[in-house]
Order: sequence, then structure tokens, then C-alpha cells
Amino acid sequence: MYRLTTHPSIDEIPAADWNALAGDDLPHLRHEFLAAMEHHGSVGERFGWLPRHLVLRDEQDHPVAAAPCWLKYNSYGEFVFDWAWADAYQRAGQRYYPKLVVASPYTPATGLRILTGEAADRPARAAALIQGSLQLAERLGVSGLHWLFTSETETGWLKAQGLMPRLGCQFHWQNRGYGSFDDFLGEFSAEKRKKVKRERRRVTDAGIRLRRVPGHNVTEAEWRIFHRLYEDTFDKRGGLPTLSLGFFQEIGRTMGEQVLLVLGEHAGRIVAAAFCLVGADSLYGRHWGCFQDYHSLHFEACYYQGLEHCIEQGLARFEPGAQGEHKVARGFLPTRTWSAHWIADERFRQPIGAFLSHEIDAVEDYITEMMTHSPYRAADPNAAAGATAPTRA
Repeated sequence: MYRLTTHPSIDEIPAADWNALAGDDLPHLRHEFLAAMEHHGSVGERFGWLPRHLVLRDEQDHPVAAAPCWLKYNSYGEFVFDWAWADAYQRAGQRYYPKLVVASPYTPATGLRILTGEAADRPARAAALIQGSLQLAERLGVSGLHWLFTSETETGWLKAQGLMPRLGCQFHWQNRGYGSFDDFLGEFSAEKRKKVKRERRRVTDAGIRLRRVPGHNVTEAEWRIFHRLYEDTFDKRGGLPTLSLGFFQEIGRTMGEQVLLVLGEHAGRIVAAAFCLVGADSLYGRHWGCFQDYHSLHFEACYYQGLEHCIEQGLARFEPGAQGEHKVARGFLPTRTWSAHWIADERFRQPIGAFLSHEIDAVEDYITEMMTHSPYRAADPNAAAGATAPTRA
């Protein structure tokens, strides 16, 4: 028999227990990452992310599964957009918030959300955890429960428990065993290859030098400059910079081997920076900023430096963040992403389910269209990840 406990702080859960379940490939789900967010106010009441982390325990009270869960009072920082659902609730005079969300805050990266380590009985643990999360949602009286950026297998498990799958699309890169960046470009058409080389040359010709610095080697001064760039980017776009300087400094200390900062320097001063997280087999691009415009520097700092790092370190894939059709011409192909949703109110559940079913068809058409713009000479027809979709209701 299993027992589910909920925790209003990740610090209530021993780091060794959580990380044993989370594994190494998802730096944004490590105890250190989530703890730094809580320690420095990046989540909590101010931003509407209240921790309600789930831990499934066996009869000896040992943690056997876990999930990063939050009581949410808005939809900011999720990247699976349900603003229209919230608007429909409001127009009907109903309350959409709060809701329960299983996710890594502000991180649109696909990966395991049902954390079980290497357990052989993972499906049984997953079923118990999902059922526990549904019971918690009903007990709290929230409008719904949303599992975001789940793996394809997990999406199937969630659907089996009554949640509705939702299909999205991002642009990811797969390492096909390249020995160098030139080997990678060798698979491009001549026109696309010339374009990438021209973009990289423009950065060099502007006198900009790029450095890739592991988190534990980033100086306090460099963190401060990066954070200014991070905040400036949000200010320019009218967004909300939720991640504090203290957050970045803490993860640089506590999990520096899984943090990568790309610094662009001109005339001896930092003019741009890109922040990435490094998993056991993957690179995750997250944030970027630049003090002034330099032609193609965004592509160099956010994409080409990350691609070179993956090739040099033998990482299998690179997720450079949400959206961005311009990524296709630079080797990132359309990739399926999944989430799963439970809506408490039957009056809303049925129309939302119908919308999701039609949306899946639209996203599949979009993926097919985007694949026609692949820069590769001979595009792999199965290159779009997640080729098998969960069966729809």
C-alpha cells in the first residue's frame, strides 16, 4: 500500500531522497534548483506558485515516487497556454484559479514528471501517484489538475487515469554522432550551410569573443552582469523577471556542473550572455540578454555555442526553449510536446476536451508543414520526435 504526502516546501523533503527519484538528466527538477527558487522568492505567493510537492511513500515510509506540484493562482510561467480556458470560466461567472500544476516553474522542457528513479514497478507507482494527485485536486476544490511537458509514456499513463492529452510543438536538435560543428553543417543544403557560416562570421568580424563557463566557475561579477541582461530582456518585452540574482548564484554554487553560461565579450567587456542547464544527456537553453544589437549574436550565443557544446560533450539533444520557427533553419526540427489535463467541472471538461482533440490535428498539420523547411539535405521522415501519439478519447 502507498501513502501520498504533500509538502509546502521542497526543504521538507531530504535532497538525497528527491534527487534519487529525479535522476540526473533533468537539472530543472533537482532539489537544488527547486530549493533555490523557494529560497529567493522566485516562487511563492508573490508570483502565484505555491509549493504542494507530492511524495508517494511505501509501508516503511520510504519515498518511492514524487512530483513537483504547485497550487497556481495564475497561468504565468507555464508555457502551456490556458488563458482562453480561464477567460471562459470568468465569462461564465466561475472561478478558474487556483488550479494544481505539476511542472518545473518557468521551464518549458520535456521530461519525466513522475519521478521514480530506476524502479522496476514504475507503472504501478505512477498510477498511485496520479490517483493521489487527482484526490488532492478534488479535496482542495481546484478547477483542474495539469501535468506539463510530460514524457510520451507518462502522457499515456495520465490519459489512462482520465486526463486529457494536449499536443504542442517545440524545435529541438538531435545529435547524430557529429564529430564537429562542420560535420553537422555538412548535412545542410548548400544555401542553409552558407547562411549559418555567414552568421557566425558576422559575430567574429564584429570583434566578439564567446566563452562557455560552467556554473561553478562563474564569478560574482559575471552573475551580476548576466542578471542585468536577464532583467533587461524581460523589461524590453514587457515580461516579468521572476528569477532573482540570488537564485542564479545559489544554483551556481549548489549544482554548478549542470549550469552553463555563454558570455559574449567585446573590447574586454561582457555585452551578451545566454544561460543553459546541462542534463546527463541533454542541453536546455533558457535565458538570454544583450546590451546592444549585434548582427547574428543571438543565434551564436543561444544556438551555435550550445550545439558546439553538445557535439564536444557527446550530448544527445538540445532543447533551446519554447517556440521560434527561426530555429528550423538552424537545425532544430519540430518536436512533439505533451501535457495532460483534468477539469473538475463537467460543463467545461467536455468543450475543452473537444478543443484539445481538434488542436491535436492542427498541431500535427503544423509539424508536417514545418518539416518541409528542414535545412538538412535528406530530412529523416521520423525526425520529429514523439512520432507515436497517445490514443485519443
